[in-house]
Amino acid sequence: MDAKQIVWVTGAGRGIGAAIAHAFAAIGAHVIVSGRSREALAATAARIRSEGGSATAVVVDVVSAKSVQAAMKKIQTTYGRVHVLVNNAGVTRFKKFEHTTPAEFDSILETNLRGVFLCTQAVLPSMLAAKKGHIITIHSVAAVTTFQNSSVYAASKAASLAMMRGVRAEVRTRGVRVIDVLPGAVETDMWNRKNRDTFGAKMMQPDDVADVVVSLYCQPERMTTDEIIIRPVEGDLS
Repeated sequence: MDAKQIVWVTGAGRGIGAAIAHAFAAIGAHVIVSGRSREALAATAARIRSEGGSATAVVVDVVSAKSVQAAMKKIQTTYGRVHVLVNNAGVTRFKKFEHTTPAEFDSILETNLRGVFLCTQAVLPSMLAAKKGHIITIHSVAAVTTFQNSSVYAASKAASLAMMRGVRAEVRTRGVRVIDVLPGAVETDMWNRKNRDTFGAKMMQPDDVADVVVSLYCQPERMTTDEIIIRPVEGDLS
């Protein structure tokens, strides 16, 4: 990269988000790692720095407009602007629809949809002003595939995908690349121990997703990838 790129990764305390933060730091970016756990973020940032990378931990609750706006102000004051946003923060509950509570519904939709909305709105004005930027959102193959015990999670991911498709149509001629990544099963603590023990050898790893995300960012200026589905080689788990 010609200049230090500022990359903001949400949900970066562990799992896919932490892996993406490490991968961007490895190519010379300064990474803003955000999430709700101060301890987890500090550990991610410390590991990046121990490996020669550059990172800052910022506690952010993506469902809170006030929290997101405060983080954006802090980033802009210190670094100028965000060059790359990776919307990664996400939650789920593997439950039958009939057993899902209204509180669980609200929690899933707020994080997986409202969080993407708020963070994207926060970075978009400066990207449009610069006529350059990347917004990469980690959705899920559940957005386009039917799974049992994931109806509300799938709804949240389908909604975020539809929203970002609309954003892409609005900004693609204005210099901002909006890229949607739909991973299949990745071995993270989103899965319970039983599933990880049963299917772990078949699942993708967080580093696999991170490698894809960085490769999408590193594409030639003349091209982009709108959407990409990545799955374990054997397909969806069953």
